[in-house]
Amino acid sequence: MKILFATTEAVPFAKTGGLGDVCGSLPLELAKLGHEPVVVLPAFRQALTCGRPIERTGITFEVPIGRKMVAGTFLRSSLPGDQVPVYLVENKQYYDRPELYRENGRDYKDNCERFVFFCRAVLEAIPLLDLGTELVHCHDWPAGLIPAYLKTELAGVPPYDAIASFMTIHNIAYQGNFWHWDMELTGIDWKYFNWRQMEFFGNLSFLKTGLAFADVLTTVSPRYAQEIQSSPLGAGMEGVLQNRRDDLVGIINGVDYRQWNPETDPHLGGNNYGVDTFVEGKRACKAALQREMGLPLSPDQPLVAMIGRLADQKGFDLVASVIGHWAEVPNVGWIILGTGEPQYEQAFIDLARQFPEKIAVRIGFSNELAHRIEAGADIFLMPSRYEPCGLNQLFSLKYGTVPVVHATGGLSDTITNATEETLAAGTANGFSFDQYTAAALAATLGRACQAYANRPLWEQLIRTGMQQDWSWKHSAIEYGQLYEHTLARAGHAMCQESL
Repeated sequence: MKILFATTEAVPFAKTGGLGDVCGSLPLELAKLGHEPVVVLPAFRQALTCGRPIERTGITFEVPIGRKMVAGTFLRSSLPGDQVPVYLVENKQYYDRPELYRENGRDYKDNCERFVFFCRAVLEAIPLLDLGTELVHCHDWPAGLIPAYLKTELAGVPPYDAIASFMTIHNIAYQGNFWHWDMELTGIDWKYFNWRQMEFFGNLSFLKTGLAFADVLTTVSPRYAQEIQSSPLGAGMEGVLQNRRDDLVGIINGVDYRQWNPETDPHLGGNNYGVDTFVEGKRACKAALQREMGLPLSPDQPLVAMIGRLADQKGFDLVASVIGHWAEVPNVGWIILGTGEPQYEQAFIDLARQFPEKIAVRIGFSNELAHRIEAGADIFLMPSRYEPCGLNQLFSLKYGTVPVVHATGGLSDTITNATEETLAAGTANGFSFDQYTAAALAATLGRACQAYANRPLWEQLIRTGMQQDWSWKHSAIEYGQLYEHTLARAGHAMCQESL
């Protein structure tokens, strides 16, 4: 099947979060299964400087944006391995900027116009580049207008009349909501600006538009697919999702083990290890990490790590409530890597200064350091308020770093809480808590630290996690089957409409 990925992020071209990992890895796995994916994304400044070879196609186009015509060009590249073509939509006015969506904490004021242009450009690419697209896989709100164009102004127009649409929600909190008069920019008939389709509390919503018009909807874990059908995790979209619950499927994200594998990881300073050598390997990685972060060498004390955006969504409000106490607990060390809300950045910097032998904090992000933390830590903490899928808990399993998580979204789908029953069954791979409270977090972290002292039990947890396979190949098979189902159903619907 010929699948077009319409996305604003794909590693290594552009990334702000998990969307980039998905769209940089899933197409490669689909190609291995015999599908023919292509990726189309904006020619952001970040994409043009990513290091991949990029060439000009010489193909230009013009699309209407409101009452004006705006021109663009297509550039050509490929994902690493050169099996999957990548086309970049170039318009310097829209995309040659320091960031993708926002700058200095504020969204770009013309984001609606920027991504109306992107959606129209994706559709222009199909005939101009002779892609032969059978299904457009739209990712998150910036691609949300594409299903609407296919069902409205392009309905019955070849080659678009044979194309199915597929919409994936990576995080429903990001919706692309704009002033209602921006509807003029889309060129779509105002009759579709209604509470069932494009209107959202008086505004134009790209995400709701995609949810209303796409043939099939997916999100990035089965649990999250259920959670977003009700408040508060539905973020106001629960009504449209309840209405389309029969079309909504949760498929867990995968891990690219070419990048995240302790046996081959080039960032571990030669201290590589596998499931049969993790005792020695993790001990060496832990010592190296403690030296790098300025912590005392303490091989027998648990080292707790967090990597991510310092924000309430990631559970840092809970961590801020308990870390002061845990800093005074003998024989427990902490490492935090991330950037985010200023109050959390400052709070953790202050704690690191107060407890320099217990807490190490790095504000910012380093992919290389993230790999070393996954390898050197004993416990990985992910107490997210909500988590559509999560990837760090999957990295942690592969690296033998036992996750402690809040049982929500993909964290619930991937981490099996250690209980007498799950330990006896050999399925336990971490620790989880149900109630989103500081007390529940502290109690669960306490259980994990007690288990750490029981070496046979702890090594069982590590071994179980390391042996699990969360690679993309399983998810890609599910996506492929759902693509086939979507195309068959869309084709049947088109046939019915023509009768």
